[in-house]
Amino acid sequence: MKEAPARIRSTRRRRSAVATAAVATVIVGSAVAVRPASASPSIPTTRPGTDTTMFKGVNWADPRDNYADDRLVLSGLTASDGYQQTYAKASRVISAFRANLGANTVRLPINPYTVDSPAWKSYRGVIDAASDKGFKVILSYWEGTGPRNDGLIDDPAAFWPMWNTVVKAYKHDKQVYFEPMNEPFGYTDTQWADTAAAWLDTYRSVPRDRVFVSGAGYNDHVTSVCADPRLKGTYLSFHLYGYWVDFATYEQWAAGAKERIGDCANRTVADEFGAPMTTGLDYNKPAPDNNYINYIQAFTDTLRELRMGSVYWPGLRTGDSYSMQTLTGAPTRPWLATTNQSGAERLAWAWGAGKPVQPPR
Repeated sequence: MKEAPARIRSTRRRRSAVATAAVATVIVGSAVAVRPASASPSIPTTRPGTDTTMFKGVNWADPRDNYADDRLVLSGLTASDGYQQTYAKASRVISAFRANLGANTVRLPINPYTVDSPAWKSYRGVIDAASDKGFKVILSYWEGTGPRNDGLIDDPAAFWPMWNTVVKAYKHDKQVYFEPMNEPFGYTDTQWADTAAAWLDTYRSVPRDRVFVSGAGYNDHVTSVCADPRLKGTYLSFHLYGYWVDFATYEQWAAGAKERIGDCANRTVADEFGAPMTTGLDYNKPAPDNNYINYIQAFTDTLRELRMGSVYWPGLRTGDSYSMQTLTGAPTRPWLATTNQSGAERLAWAWGAGKPVQPPR
């Protein structure tokens, strides 16, 4: 399978994901991670509305693709930054996401090395800056690298304390949303639903409409989690990438996306999708023989048609050809520039803005 080198993640890849066929069987992982015995008091369950267009966002990533066995340091930040420095830099990056793209949402990675360490104080500067700017913030757990990069929770003994800390810090901030795990491909559909249900049962104080339950596999289908009554009232997160297949037509990409989403669009946010932005592709111009152009045009049309929110991967990641933004200015006062205007226009189109940027098909 053809792969996008700058986007490729660690040692595992979506080799079995095929956009125009049934979802491949994921690696069968271990049973549900054991959760703490105590649970938070329950509160009335709320539910998402009739669509998810309120989420117009981008991912802000560590240069290592968020897979790390140590603390996460987002692109443009440094490990030596304290809270105030982090807050100031993050405020500028968040403002640039809004100014350049019209974004109102940012998705950020977390892991135990970041949360249960002195690094947490400074990392909170990113979350606080985004929330203070009025952004919605999606916090998602990323696993480690090497043998840990298996689609399973790395260490339940560290996973649950991490979430205890994060939930305690942000459960009262209505701008902050919680995604228990990114791409849980090591679990079967049933095992992943059990794990997500255990998270919800543990953190009953978190309103369900502030939780994103990842689709099964590589977040590549949401139909199984959507059908599970234990997960009712949550948002669902969906991922789709052009390099999952060597080639598909516009029509095949649109049909494949809809098959994976099923009748769950009103709860689903595509919180990862992306394509090369620094290679000169024009996503406004139809090019039926180009897989990436077919994919971006079809998927952004589908997102708009289904009234689904989306969070592009990545808004900012140093060294990633998919990055929609690149750092400019002094390191202490970062700003951003758009890497591909046609890509930015397609993203705005997916969010319901703008006008058609291609001839009718």
